[in-house]
Amino acid sequence: MRVLIAPDCFGGTRTAREAADAIATGWHEAKPGDVVVQRPLADGGPGFVDVLRAATEGDVRHITVTGPLGDAVEARWLSSVRTDGRRVAYIESAEACGLHLIPAEVRPESCETATTRGVGELIAAAVADNDVITVGLGGSGTTDGGAGMLAALADAGVDLTDISLVAASDVENPLLGPHGAARTFGPQKGASPEAVERLEAKLAAMEVLHAVADVPGAGAAGGLGAALLSLGAAVTSGAGLVRELTGLDAALDDADLVITGEGSFDWQSLRGKLITAVASGAADRGIPCIAIAGQVSVGRREMGAAGVQDAYSVSEHVGSVHKSIADARKSLVATAGHVARQWSR
Repeated sequence: MRVLIAPDCFGGTRTAREAADAIATGWHEAKPGDVVVQRPLADGGPGFVDVLRAATEGDVRHITVTGPLGDAVEARWLSSVRTDGRRVAYIESAEACGLHLIPAEVRPESCETATTRGVGELIAAAVADNDVITVGLGGSGTTDGGAGMLAALADAGVDLTDISLVAASDVENPLLGPHGAARTFGPQKGASPEAVERLEAKLAAMEVLHAVADVPGAGAAGGLGAALLSLGAAVTSGAGLVRELTGLDAALDDADLVITGEGSFDWQSLRGKLITAVASGAADRGIPCIAIAGQVSVGRREMGAAGVQDAYSVSEHVGSVHKSIADARKSLVATAGHVARQWSR
């Protein structure tokens, strides 16, 4: 078979590239005669810069910015030239305000104070020599509605008049309400039920965001999506953008089987995230698509509706979440080999 391996990152255990390599290794060990092609992907969250760097052959720039806790962090952004000659900066917001930058023990306190200021500083740095600035959203540890980003841009006197601003969102959530930034993602960032309601009230009080609060993607990255929209940003699918730039469609044309995956295949995966983009492309071509994930909590009917034929849990295969994380590569290789043997039958 010709097998296309196109995963997202696996949380904090494997980058998309590392995940693709581990799956390919396990598959090859079980079925050495198959042709395996790797296309590591991202949907705007962690890994956005790394994946696009390989696809666009752009230049990675390094800069020190304000992290989510107010301390200095090292962040990267990518500068590339499009076929029409326009220069594009690709910014991964998680580089400046990612949840991985906040120790787990301080998250119950930082969930209400973590800032997106560093994202504004990245944009300010990219404005000088780029025509388009695309900000990948996802994996944030913040719920400040982009207030930090807006303040940083104002303090730096950044003029975005001649800049095409793009928000590459990995979710379709609005800013407020039961599916909004605070109530959906706040608990993942350490917020208690009481803190969630305070965050909801804080976001609702930001008048600059009122006009865009209901736009799909406004709730991305703790409301950073709404702040970008308030600046005139166009919203695009982060997964769709990566799919286009990495040549995923051409790879799909040559595949007999598609394998995608991420850390947790859950209900959020079905709301505009990468797995659905890959599965949709496979379904358009009548190719089976399966998922390998650290954990799987999506029912067979739901995954089938999204175009995923079957899903395999790494933690279930090795016996526990702890074991799957203890040696993430070995666990993923073993699971991929198991899946390959299942499909060979």
